[in-house]
Amino acid sequence: MITEKTFKERAMLFATLAAAAYSDKKGATRVAKKLGFTTTVFYDKAGAQAYKFMNKTDLVIACRGTEPTQWNDVKADLRAVPVAAETVSRVHKGFKLEVDELWPMIMVDIMKHAAKRKVWFTGHSLGAAMTTIMASRCAEGADVQEVYTFGSPRVGWKTYCNSLNVVHHRFVNNNDIVARVPLAMMGYRHHGIEHYFNSEGKLAKMSWSDRFSGMWDGLKKGSIDIIADHPMTQYIPCIEKMED
Repeated sequence: MITEKTFKERAMLFATLAAAAYSDKKGATRVAKKLGFTTTVFYDKAGAQAYKFMNKTDLVIACRGTEPTQWNDVKADLRAVPVAAETVSRVHKGFKLEVDELWPMIMVDIMKHAAKRKVWFTGHSLGAAMTTIMASRCAEGADVQEVYTFGSPRVGWKTYCNSLNVVHHRFVNNNDIVARVPLAMMGYRHHGIEHYFNSEGKLAKMSWSDRFSGMWDGLKKGSIDIIADHPMTQYIPCIEKMED
């Protein structure tokens, strides 16, 4: 059972599943099986994609993040107009539309199995935004345990974020640019408990001096830190460094 794992173990589990969401079904199933999941279901509609990983005790929804070669993903990221949410206040139009494509299928699956299983959500980038919105929609109809997101953009306005009655652990890697958009001046806010990895890959309180240090170190290595810090391959080593 996931509830019996330590925080670090849960973070590693969900980071691995968020990364697996980028794989084809064969690859994702292989990863999930090693982690103790016996059922893998792939949802795919109009370019919006997610996985269900399930065993006798737990059901995890992992949404796939932005794939630069998929126009539908890029378009979703760019549609930053705030629109009315299904619950309260306003959310990012592009993220909402991605969820709208998959939600009818996922909701049926969750309601079918939630009585006997704990429900969890995870995702990276666009997938992080999608899982946050999904968790908000099913909070009343299923026992959502926790949400784990990595490199999540801002999803909705303050009132919307304040209405989310779910425990959300939101991981941010140093200068990850996606975690800074859409802009706060547009009314968007973050939801959840922030876990910030500094320029050394350790959990710390965010500081501008540390972010500058990470940017400078990246330039010396020939990389652009705001982009290099975003992939799941950069988040997983940081989680491995966490203390139990």
